[in-house]
Amino acid sequence: MPFLQLILPIGAADPAPYEDALLAAGASSITLEDEGDDPVLEPLPGTTPLWPRVRVKALFDGAVHRDEVLITLAAELGDPLAQPLSHAHFETLEDRAWEREWLKDFKPMRFGERLWICPGGQQPDAAQLTTSKAPVLIELDPGLAFGTGTHPTTALCLEWLDSAQVAGARVIDFGCGSGILAIAAAKLGAADVLAIDIDPQALLATHDNAERNGVAQLITARLVDADEGHGAPADILLANILAGPLASLAAAFAGRVRSGGRLVLSGILQNQAEAVATTYAPWFDIGPVVVRDDWVRLDGVRRPTPPP
Repeated sequence: MPFLQLILPIGAADPAPYEDALLAAGASSITLEDEGDDPVLEPLPGTTPLWPRVRVKALFDGAVHRDEVLITLAAELGDPLAQPLSHAHFETLEDRAWEREWLKDFKPMRFGERLWICPGGQQPDAAQLTTSKAPVLIELDPGLAFGTGTHPTTALCLEWLDSAQVAGARVIDFGCGSGILAIAAAKLGAADVLAIDIDPQALLATHDNAERNGVAQLITARLVDADEGHGAPADILLANILAGPLASLAAAFAGRVRSGGRLVLSGILQNQAEAVATTYAPWFDIGPVVVRDDWVRLDGVRRPTPPP
């Protein structure tokens, strides 16, 4: 059965009245999207962060009359809230498995020489697997969590892992999201991986993806509040979050990485890199920044702790 989709740009307006009006008009689902290019990364659980300009999309039964929808919306909203309706337009959509729609733009991607991230059910073409090293394939479904490899911050971390000596290492993935970095480390030979996040959805996604890739026995997933930091210090700590939290966690991360261990930080904009690097300088020797699309990766080596 086809659907009727209404696309309504509302700019910086509060979307709540529009959601209520669309439900009153018979919408079966409502989605808020970024109207510009202002992604919101790593929101806190339970929050609904919005972009500077918002686009609302609503699905209706395909038999609904467009004019009736607009008339109902205008009556529900009143003036001046109804003004954005002059910019609304409709599309007819064929029925499909909407929960899998994200897959249409997600194809197998290679990071470095051997590391491939593949959406469920897809594999690279044989011609793409021309490398001197055996390919490492990760089958991924992010679910509701952050991390597919398409964002520069995740790509920078995956490329670092591909080039690093991970075999036998104890790894911490702080801000694990979909589990993409934790799983990559496990499939590259890590002895064990601790995946930590603030969002329970991230732990579910990490567990499901780890099971899908046959590495669940190597990965322990915990909420930040439940992570007491016990156990041996890590050989590698990866944190793909944002600059503010990274800066606040510098001392804590220093206590989680062994002497000579490696630190990898991403989620940092280019103009924030110097400040973040300075925050970590008391404990780590930070190497040159690596930049992609204005995002930065920092990596460093833990200096020995001086004797008391």
